[in-house]
Amino acid sequence: MTELGGLRRKIWVAFILQAAAISFAAVLGVYGASAVLKHVLIQQALHDEATHFWERRARDPAAAMPDTFNMSGYLVPANAPAQLPAPIRPLAPGFHSLPRAQGGSLVLVEDRGGQRLVLLFKQEQVDSLAFWFGMAPLALVLAVVYLIAWTTYRTSRRAISPVIWLARQVEHWDPVRPDASALDPRKLPGDVTGESLTLASSLHGFAERLGRFVQREHDFTRDASHELRTPLTVIRVAGDLMDADDSLSPAARRSLARIRAAGREMEALIEAFLILAREGDTGLPDEDFDVGDVARAEIEKARPLLAGKPVELRLVEEATLSLHAPARVFSVLLGNLLRNACSYTETGMVEVRLTRAGVTVRDTGVGMDSDDLERVFEPFVRAGDQRTEGSGVGLSIVRRLSERYGWPVRLESVTGVGTTATISLPSVI
Repeated sequence: MTELGGLRRKIWVAFILQAAAISFAAVLGVYGASAVLKHVLIQQALHDEATHFWERRARDPAAAMPDTFNMSGYLVPANAPAQLPAPIRPLAPGFHSLPRAQGGSLVLVEDRGGQRLVLLFKQEQVDSLAFWFGMAPLALVLAVVYLIAWTTYRTSRRAISPVIWLARQVEHWDPVRPDASALDPRKLPGDVTGESLTLASSLHGFAERLGRFVQREHDFTRDASHELRTPLTVIRVAGDLMDADDSLSPAARRSLARIRAAGREMEALIEAFLILAREGDTGLPDEDFDVGDVARAEIEKARPLLAGKPVELRLVEEATLSLHAPARVFSVLLGNLLRNACSYTETGMVEVRLTRAGVTVRDTGVGMDSDDLERVFEPFVRAGDQRTEGSGVGLSIVRRLSERYGWPVRLESVTGVGTTATISLPSVI
């Protein structure tokens, strides 16, 4: 785990965005308040001031023009604007804002009774008011917001530190044999409390159970490899000796053939199960091997399954294929496909074809309909109502091995025509 995607950075980014959003909202609010002050309050004040002047003027024609620190006024004949200062001469009745180059004043022009009243309010006073009553408090508010955000971030960082520590401990675990000693509740840092302590304890217990499971898996595969193969070897040797006895009756030889076929099937199943039982490492070394050699060996093993059947079993090599992988794994995968084809083919042909794209096993057997084809890789599923010998897990083993080693297997089948299984080999060298 890196800090670029860690919890600390995410929390820091969240607080930065939060502070930026608050700052933007505050600045926007002050700007809006300044606009309201300029275009609403000052404008209304100038209108009120003009109304008050006209009322005074009606009572006293000699009433003086407004002249204060912030505001000044002019009264001239409406048809003689030349008497006004140059910047305000062309202004029509209404409210105006002069550019900074022309003084930047806010101006109200009113005509009444043939006279023009012009009131000017210094805009710099508006800006000064906006600063002292807007920007200065804003700066103070933002400083407080930033201080609170920083303090909250520091508190949040301390709160999630135990979780980050746990993540780093788990990151360095060996997936096969995780070392959870650092998560022993008696060795945890003092700040690992509450939910973090519960999480650490759960991970410690999980790692211990996982270690025991891995050890049992290793013990099982080691013991099964020896204890299950030994009696099968005895059966195979005894079958070979009995087959050499010329005194056996035809019925006894048929029974012997079934025993030997069942023994070969059991050996293949045990080999496949032991490979699949191992998580990750199969215990078999990777090696460069010729796919054609494996295919020829599996074809010879499958020939007894076709004894007495008018079925041709052949190998067609259009290309020379080599793989870098455990050769035994590929032989188990191909052998299951080949035995499946032989079991479901009563007449015709079973063909293994090697091409640059992979290996194809094609038969002229009973085939499958679309419903069977969808479920054929499930354990103990067989095509139609066939009662062939076997465990019904061959294609399930094929699927699991192909997924583990990246050798996709595709099945195409037509009822009464046959089935074609294609092993794609993207890692062909």
